[in-house]
Amino acid sequence: MARRPLPLTPEEFAAVCARLDAGSSDRADLKAATMHLIALLVEKAPGNSVEVRIPPFAAVQCREGARHTRGTPPAVVEMDAATWIALGRGRLDWADAKKRASGERSDLSDLFPLDPR
Repeated sequence: MARRPLPLTPEEFAAVCARLDAGSSDRADLKAATMHLIALLVEKAPGNSVEVRIPPFAAVQCREGARHTRGTPPAVVEMDAATWIALGRGRLDWADAKKRASGERSDLSDLFPLDPR
């Protein structure tokens, strides 16, 4: 079983966000911010009915509903890390985000922002 992602401390996330905003971030910052926001998503909407994919950093299941264990899940949301971070921070609306979303439970708009900094 995969280990559950853990959020950063507020200070750690603020430092990562400062580098992202300044344009001086690196791949490690993208991964750290992605995983922080994934951890918050899993805490906010636990479950197994929607798979959220942020390649190459994360893929998790969330939201209550039908349990998914094998094959392609009934609902999938996928986007790049920059889009995910902007959504998670409240700097982009779900409707405006470039994403692939399929399945009846794939609208996650009610969950954002996850960490509005």
